[in-house]
Amino acid sequence: MFGIGMPELIIILVIILIIFGVGKLPEIGGGMGKAIRNFKDASKEAETEEPEKIEDEKKS
Repeated sequence: MFGIGMPELIIILVIILIIFGVGKLPEIGGGMGKAIRNFKDASKEAETEEPEKIEDEKKS
């Protein structure tokens, strides 16, 4: 996973806890989840639209 091991992940989590505090973590996690979901939806939409655009361009 990008060359990041368990010790690096723990250090990153500790830094995030120090910066944002425990109270903000659910809010941050929810925002990250929504962002990832939107990205996946947009990429799926682009995959389904792409063949249609290619066919339309061939007809023109």
